[in-house]
This record gives sequence, structure tokens and C-alpha cells, in this order.
Amino acid sequence: MDFNDKVVIITGASSGIGAATAIHFSKLSAKLVLVARTEKNLKRIALYCEKAKGIAAQSIVADVKVESDVERIIKETIENHGKLDVLINNAGVVGMGGIKNSTLETYDKVMTTNMRAVYHLTQLAVPHLISSKGCIVNISCVSGTKPSTMALAYNISKAALDHFTKCVALELAPDGVRVNSVSPGFVKTNLLKNIGLSEDQLELFVKNVVSNIPLKKSVEGDEVAALIGYLASDKAKGITGSSFVLDAGTLLR
Repeated sequence: MDFNDKVVIITGASSGIGAATAIHFSKLSAKLVLVARTEKNLKRIALYCEKAKGIAAQSIVADVKVESDVERIIKETIENHGKLDVLINNAGVVGMGGIKNSTLETYDKVMTTNMRAVYHLTQLAVPHLISSKGCIVNISCVSGTKPSTMALAYNISKAALDHFTKCVALELAPDGVRVNSVSPGFVKTNLLKNIGLSEDQLELFVKNVVSNIPLKKSVEGDEVAALIGYLASDKAKGITGSSFVLDAGTLLR
């Protein structure tokens, strides 16, 4: 696979799956536009990506919850590159709690980041993707399919994202734009640091989760990145409206 001269936006690119995806695409010669809220981490990943093929990555410090920031992401991408080929909607947050012990504030924060921001950024990107006959890859989660009581708002947001993927894929198919999603299982990323556990509690949490996964392993970020790369490539030119599960067997139980 080669993404030479392809412009690729990745949100949430400073850590976790986003960072792994940025590094993967840099090795495939993509012209990267990396988006995240944390400037220090974003610059670190951008420099790492540049070392792969000597192609400088564009960094945009932005919060996808802020409408003006979302508008700026597209504006600065087109000003710098003149086009857009691939949009990877990866930025997301986790909100803990079920219907009995979560708040509307948690719901609003999760839905704004995980769904509303994706809707907005995709909406602004579509005219450019139609011009390039490009594609979109949304990063979902098996939580959108598998019910649990731990993170209701997050689960709902991913279920919504899965249906959004199918609806937009159907709408954009006549324009030659493909839309797919990747649904990882348990991935140990920085998102877990935001669920309010101490380091010891987090270690125990991870151990317990992994023990219940059929393959007895978590999903690695570079595994997810490779699948995203495939879906964004010409090798997947007949695939649209699909959700690809990478979960070490989690949905088998």
C-alpha cells in the first residue's frame, strides 16, 4: 500500500490509536494532518512521523468539540495542501457510569466529542472528499454492539457512530466516496487514564478485562492502524458501509 501524495486528516492523533495510525500512515508516504488538543504530544508525534519518509506532518492544535476549531481544521488543511483524500475520525472520550449513576454533563461531553464533532467535521470534509473520490474511516468500538453497564453514554455514542457510518456511506456512494468504521475491542490507551482509577486500580482493571477475552490479549494500537490503512487504501475500493471488528474475540462472549 502507498499513500504518496494523499492528504490524510487524523483526529486525536497525539496518543493511543491516533498516534499509532499517524505513524503507520507516515511509513506509507502520506501527507499527514494531525489534530489534537495537546500541542506538546502532537508535535512529538509529528516529528516522529517526519522521520519515516522525510515528509513533514501538518499539526493543528484543536478541540473537536469547538465548532470554530472544526472549521479551522478543514480550512488549514485545504490552504496547506489544496485537497483532502482521507478523513480518519478517531478523537473520542470515555464517560463512566450507567443510567443510575451518571450525569447529563457526562452524556453531553461524550456525545459532543464522539458523535456531534464527527458529524460536523465529516460535513465540512465531504465536498473535498467528493472532489478527490476519497474515503472516511470512523473509529468506533465493540461497545456500540455489546451492552454493558459501565459506560452508557460512550456505548450509545459508538452505536450512533456505527449507524452514522452506514447512512453516510449510502449517501456518498454515488459520489464515489467510501465510508467505513473500525470497531476495536479492548485497547490499552490513554483514554483509560480518564476513568478515575489509580495506577494500581487501573492495572487490576486491565488484568481482569484481558482475562475475560477469548484470546487473552488486548488489541494493539498498531493492529488497529494497519486495518485503518487497509480500509483507506485502494485495496479496499469495493468496501463501504462496513464495520470491521478487531477485538481478540470479545464479541464471542
